[in-house]
Amino acid sequence: MRAVRTYLEMTDASQLTGEASTPSGVTLVCERSYPPAQWRRLYAEVGGEYHWVDRLGWTDDDIQRYLGDPGVELWILREGPEDAGYFELRKDADGGVEIAYFGLLPAFTGRGLGRYLLGAAVTRAWALRPSRVWVHTSSLDHPSALPNYLARGFSVWKQEVYTLDDHAGS
Repeated sequence: MRAVRTYLEMTDASQLTGEASTPSGVTLVCERSYPPAQWRRLYAEVGGEYHWVDRLGWTDDDIQRYLGDPGVELWILREGPEDAGYFELRKDADGGVEIAYFGLLPAFTGRGLGRYLLGAAVTRAWALRPSRVWVHTSSLDHPSALPNYLARGFSVWKQEVYTLDDHAGS
């Protein structure tokens, strides 16, 4: 299966547009020690329909090592006591911050939470004082992904066609 991966970036915090206010009953928490089983569930359920497969084989040790990296932040969106989605920020070698993973659990899509979550992710990323904030998405991701990134002020800087195999992720 062929797909298109689109890379987007912001080079200044002022480019963020269309932020949403915090929805009622929703909290966003940075998790410093998130249980591997819960992280694995979020990754699999958020990305299941979109061919996220690159981390499915990670062991508990792999997950703990990744989340323990001081250059990585995991933020969990909750509605009441339930996890609704998440984003991961990862500092890169060039001084940028990547929104490495971002998404909602299927039961929470279509309600405007993605708009809020992306605005929060970008705001937090800029608080880390990077040279740029960037993200990539795939034509296999949720149909609202690319429009949401563009509506928040990201600009496309690169696209590539790739073939999906057992090790490809968005």
